[in-house]
Amino acid sequence: MKQNRRSGGRSDEGGRAMPRLTIVTDAWHPQVNGVVRSIETTNRELKKMGVEVSMITPEPFRSIPMPTYPEIRLSLATPGRIARMIEDQKPDYLHIATEGPLGLMARHWCIKNKRPFSTTYHTRFPEYVAARLPVPLAWLYGFVRWFHNRGGACMVATESLRRELAAKGIANLCLWSRGIDTAHFHPREKSDKPFGLARPIFMTVGRVAVEKNLPAFLDLDLPGSKIVVGDGPARADLQARYPDVLFTGVKHGEDLAHAYAEADVFVFPSKTDTFGNTILEALASGVPVAAYPVTGPIDIIPAGSNAGALDLDLQIACIAALQASPQAARRLAETYSWEAATQQFLDNVVEAREQRRKRGLRQRFGARPAELDAQGQPAAE
Repeated sequence: MKQNRRSGGRSDEGGRAMPRLTIVTDAWHPQVNGVVRSIETTNRELKKMGVEVSMITPEPFRSIPMPTYPEIRLSLATPGRIARMIEDQKPDYLHIATEGPLGLMARHWCIKNKRPFSTTYHTRFPEYVAARLPVPLAWLYGFVRWFHNRGGACMVATESLRRELAAKGIANLCLWSRGIDTAHFHPREKSDKPFGLARPIFMTVGRVAVEKNLPAFLDLDLPGSKIVVGDGPARADLQARYPDVLFTGVKHGEDLAHAYAEADVFVFPSKTDTFGNTILEALASGVPVAAYPVTGPIDIIPAGSNAGALDLDLQIACIAALQASPQAARRLAETYSWEAATQQFLDNVVEAREQRRKRGLRQRFGARPAELDAQGQPAAE
């Protein structure tokens, strides 16, 4: 790797400057969730593609617990410090992953300095806040529009979510799908009594929190056993209410992969997720999925697929998924590549800068992008 003297950055062996990208995220370790996993994996793939990635995360800052959800901490950063961090990194592109304190300060810096940026709508922020605090959804979606619409690209994971957010007035929406490590998550030989429990095993994995709608699964009258893998603010209450359910706590690495592979059906009771990374992990493990026909499941599991079952009645979906094909589940997961998803992400980041350029030209010349010629000047009549 060579030093690029013009920019102070690195260059490849051919002397070409490597693009610099700064990702700002309020969600980071030790949090265990799909946002952190997606950013972390995308970061690794970007580096393979020759992108120089810098991160601004909560790690260097003092923080306070988020009210009603202490596992999530809010960074006590200052706008000046965030500005210095961004300026020191000298990014060509800047991506804001979350709407938290760090994201807000990075957005402020971009607007103040007339720098383009992209964002991601990772979670249903309005619904999650409204589930905990008496704040009208209309106000919260107003905040979402304010936050994302100044960016050049707002990335969403699925087509159904793009349609939904467009109807709510969110602009510049583009798709950024997800991938799965099929070498890590794969079918394995099942034991007779996994975790000492009778089959069939119905399992869910993820944060144990109110927005995950876990009682919809735990209340079902199903054969065999139920397992919840994960932790969160609702765990103690649910564990007391459902003594016949095994709560394993958080699992990582091989322990998590082995746990998935022991399940007969993966149950995804959430109605508020924007994708569902755990769905892909289960499918890659050869485990059919039972879920509601909502954003996430309907985008991943196509109609007529034998990789799982979707139904407005989750009990019907669970029983039907017992008859689904583990082989079909695995084949479906194999169509999701992190390399392809990361290329999609990078294309969106580049497009965000282009959209900012067009917006500036539009303000300067009063012309729509389609009316500008290749040099960015108003086209002749």
